[in-house]
Amino acid sequence: MAEREFSGEFGERVKVSTENVKCPGCGANMVFNADLQTLYCPHCGSRKELGETSTAQEKDIMEGLSADSVWKAEETTVFRCDNCGAKVVLSKGETAKTCPFCGTAHVEKTEELAGLKPDAVLPFAFGQDKAVEFSKTWAKKRFFAPRKFKKNLNAENVNGVYTPCFTFDSRTYSTYVGRIGTTHTRTVGSGNNRRTETYVVWRNISGTFSDFFDDLAIAAGDKCGQKELDKLSPYDTNSSKEYKEQYLLGFMAYHYDRELSDCWDTAKKRIDAILKRKILAQYSYDKVDYLNVSTTHQDVKYKYVMLPVYVGNYTFSSKLYNFFVNGTTGKTYGKYPKSKLKIGLLTLLGIAAAAVLAYFLFV
Repeated sequence: MAEREFSGEFGERVKVSTENVKCPGCGANMVFNADLQTLYCPHCGSRKELGETSTAQEKDIMEGLSADSVWKAEETTVFRCDNCGAKVVLSKGETAKTCPFCGTAHVEKTEELAGLKPDAVLPFAFGQDKAVEFSKTWAKKRFFAPRKFKKNLNAENVNGVYTPCFTFDSRTYSTYVGRIGTTHTRTVGSGNNRRTETYVVWRNISGTFSDFFDDLAIAAGDKCGQKELDKLSPYDTNSSKEYKEQYLLGFMAYHYDRELSDCWDTAKKRIDAILKRKILAQYSYDKVDYLNVSTTHQDVKYKYVMLPVYVGNYTFSSKLYNFFVNGTTGKTYGKYPKSKLKIGLLTLLGIAAAAVLAYFLFV
């Protein structure tokens, strides 16, 4: 066991006992090196293979809803950011001493249990340096971003965090009834009353529809929510590995904010919307009066997957901006500050261009 220090609520140092993987060469703590895909000693450079890994398997949804598989208190510690409220789960490895979402050092240990234990982990595919490169490339393409923002992105702004996600498999059987229509035109009247009239031909539809949904991903965290997950996707969750704590060494795990049952409700709503689109795609129409779909779910499976995300935080003019990097593909998405000077200059150029155009049109 080893002791690590973290900043407490009032700036004091809080010591936390954490179990680590020791380097066979020098005895230092090893971390998971995403570039090498092995455990690595940052002190002497020794490497240690992770050992046998297997693809993660789905579980029956009822098993997850019983919530009997939890991270034990002796395996994890939950820390809460005193500034933004983010919760991170600390495991056996090195961890940042600041919150990855807002950068503050006021990270406080809680007595809260970590909840459900992950079933799967999709390991980081590259390290922090490459994540910073992806961030800078993304920032350079933001035309309205201030130059200071583009220049000052560095490793201190970007941290590796496993973010929680539930994936769902479901075999669906649906019955539906609805009314759709197609718009037509016809010429009516004669002489001065001759005109074109628009009308809709309605028809009733009904039937059955079967489908299978594989690894529908629903974000379980608020700091990196569904919008961010959709923007960062795709993630190859079917290739996720059975959870091993070694993957977390050197990284943090973001504690989930949404329970499995809540995420399953969200998944069903998404499935309903997808099914409606697929059902309507079978027909030719341009108007929908109504479509009622009743769906039953069979063989519902789930995985609690930790997805690799590099979280960037940047404060500009006293406002915090978060951006995110997919830890397997490098795809980047997020918010960034906008230069009032650039916006003002572009507005003036637009006004000038409009004035020149008006001069040539009306003079």
